[in-house]
Amino acid sequence: MTIRKLPPKDQLTICFAHPAYRMQERFALRNTGIKSFEVRSLDELKARIGDADVLSVSGFWRNELIESAKKLAFIQSISAGTDQYSREMLGGAGVRVASAQGSNERAVAEHAIALILAIVRKLPMARDNQIARKWRGLISEIPQREDELGGKTLVIVGMGRIGSRLAKLAKAFDMHVIAVKRDPTAGAEAADVAVPQSRLLEVLPQADFVALTCPLNPSTENLIDAKAFAAMKPSAYLVNVARGRVVNEPALSEALQLGRIAGAAIDCVWEEPLPESSPLWCMPNLFITPHTAGETQKYEDNVIDLLLENLDRQWRGDSTLKNGFV
Repeated sequence: MTIRKLPPKDQLTICFAHPAYRMQERFALRNTGIKSFEVRSLDELKARIGDADVLSVSGFWRNELIESAKKLAFIQSISAGTDQYSREMLGGAGVRVASAQGSNERAVAEHAIALILAIVRKLPMARDNQIARKWRGLISEIPQREDELGGKTLVIVGMGRIGSRLAKLAKAFDMHVIAVKRDPTAGAEAADVAVPQSRLLEVLPQADFVALTCPLNPSTENLIDAKAFAAMKPSAYLVNVARGRVVNEPALSEALQLGRIAGAAIDCVWEEPLPESSPLWCMPNLFITPHTAGETQKYEDNVIDLLLENLDRQWRGDSTLKNGFV
């Protein structure tokens, strides 16, 4: 493979492609002198990708764009997820790629613990009651009351930066943490116990909460399926801040409808935005956030920090990129 080289700084052009993030605006504040432009739609990206030496993109990326990207030498992904990028196609074209892993690890971990707290303290119900102008009285039935996190068991599937940070937050609430990770011998220090993915069904019966923070890849797609839900306690909850396809969605719907688990809080689904016809909208034991776990007011600047560092590395002739994977 012949790696495409970046042109000098004064000849470089960056394309920022995102429907909402204000990447170019934040980049301009750095006063780098590097030329850049911004596109807000896939059609705009298709029309202008030939002008870019560097592309900063996430959801708009399509691997067929490589054919039109004659100058493209480097992609700095705006997202931590990498499943949309064909390593084979990009590598064959000599285009290097780095993810934004770590840019939102705090936000996603905090979102996951917020979902767990929302469940245990019944905050969605409180909000519904507020809208209905209903003052809920004290509850006689003990299992129906709000609860505490101390002493509860959290199984975290995926122990990268996000999972590790979530484990630390959970320990601050005196939870017992079991990590499920590819290599349980390394990088699970924040957990009480670490097991390989092959033992997932073995530890699920211990969980009061199961939090998904793993990447989407062939080994994790549909990882949480009917067998996984059958292994969980009827009082347990699922929290997904990973990718929608880590969970088998029909199995999730069935588990919620039949009470095989107590409920779930999910930040991602198979098809986004979630179709109006989806039965998930109407399930009272499901709390949905619209793939906002990674949202933070610092996000653009965090990604730009990575972008500039990776540009400098390439200009220095460094063969290693931060979060590089192609």
